[in-house]
Amino acid sequence: MDVSDLFSIKDRVAVVTGGSAGIGRHIALGLAAAGAKVYICARTEAKVKATAEQLAAETGGTVIGLPADLSSTAGIAALVAAVTQREGALHILVNNAGTISEAPIDDYTEEGWDQVMDLNLKAPFFTTQRFLPLLRAGGTADHPAAVIHIGSVGALKIGPKEVYAYQASKAAIHWLAKSMAKRLGRDAITVNAIAPGFFESDMTVISSDEMRKMVVGMVPRGRTGAAEDVAGAAIYLASKAGSYVTGSVIPVEGGLSI
Repeated sequence: MDVSDLFSIKDRVAVVTGGSAGIGRHIALGLAAAGAKVYICARTEAKVKATAEQLAAETGGTVIGLPADLSSTAGIAALVAAVTQREGALHILVNNAGTISEAPIDDYTEEGWDQVMDLNLKAPFFTTQRFLPLLRAGGTADHPAAVIHIGSVGALKIGPKEVYAYQASKAAIHWLAKSMAKRLGRDAITVNAIAPGFFESDMTVISSDEMRKMVVGMVPRGRTGAAEDVAGAAIYLASKAGSYVTGSVIPVEGGLSI
């Protein structure tokens, strides 16, 4: 067995949605450092382009920032068109863009519910659908194209926060990975989900030493997530090493869901 390129993603083309911060930035950083050509998108043009420049400088790789609002199918179509103008094939699609709405059950609004569902669930489906021509062009029998949905430990374990739409959307994403995997395997496309635990970001802020002690105390590994934790999982799924893994949900949460 030749394992020299088993985990290689060198020269693969990747798109990471919501790639300007948090989990998306961690994954984009890892993919670029491993030699992939990475497109990241986010709503704010200045922020996504600045992040792309930072990631390129940090890794020595190629990172391109594209502004995109994935909360509508028109925004998704614009992103796909922008990538299609530049590339003839796509090898890695990371559906990471997401949002959260927190409120007591008696006060939870329809607007908050719909915003979460549109970005966390509807967008990954239609983004994948619109990218299928490029993904089919990028996949081969021995190295399929990889779609990676970002789920959540919140779909594996109910936490203390009242984030009803978020948890429902992430549970649905886990099952969406399975249903897409069953259909797209024949097209040399794998579809999996990563379920991150507590990674510090704009969405999950540790605001005090007391809070940090509480969070870390719930995690058997005794720490919050680091960039290489989630980047490593994505690289594995996108490499030949992960070519026989599809329809799976991989928890990257230090044992938090146990």
